[in-house]
Amino acid sequence: MAAEKADPGRTARKSILIVDDHPVLRRGLAALIESEPDLAVCGEAATCLEALEAIRESRPDLVIVDLELGQGDGLDLIKQMKSRHPEVPALVLSMHDETVYAERSLRAGARGYVTKQQLDATVLVAVRGLLEGGTYMSPKLEARLAAKYVDGGALETSSPLEALSDRELQVFRLIGRGRTTRQIAETLNLSVKTIESHRAHIKSKLTLESSAELSQRATQWVEGERGS
Repeated sequence: MAAEKADPGRTARKSILIVDDHPVLRRGLAALIESEPDLAVCGEAATCLEALEAIRESRPDLVIVDLELGQGDGLDLIKQMKSRHPEVPALVLSMHDETVYAERSLRAGARGYVTKQQLDATVLVAVRGLLEGGTYMSPKLEARLAAKYVDGGALETSSPLEALSDRELQVFRLIGRGRTTRQIAETLNLSVKTIESHRAHIKSKLTLESSAELSQRATQWVEGERGS
């Protein structure tokens, strides 16, 4: 999906690239942004590769990233952005619970995290905060991180999934969506052997005895997220 070129007559407006694999969400978010006199959408992308190409071509002032993309993963994209385009801030807009994903996103290089349930003025507040060089977190997340670091990192984890690495969590999510080991390998551009190793580590960390238990737990988690 090629990046849309910014209108030369709107150079005073800050340019934003939207990365999400759901066209309806992209259109809604674009309409919200375009309604603001100081903001403009310079392009859209549905995959990591499209996003990196669009960033290179359009040089946006900000990228809004969904964590779950059709091909690839938003966390991987954020890490690549941090390496290739450290001057471009990333704002995560995700359906996923911030207690599991927000801190991971910030560690990967994102400057803010907003849930899709906040697809309203909260997004605009976050966008402007990042464009001004700041960060954005919900009050709940700010309090959680403050408690964690004030206590020297001793904050109790709220979810057993926090024990998983970013890659293991990606694999766990795809298992919950019914993907086979080979399909997961193709999606993440990894070998089948590597995915099998990740599956074994996930079972160990979550104290699961079998692949059937792993599939059941992953499916329950994914369905719980969809219903939240």
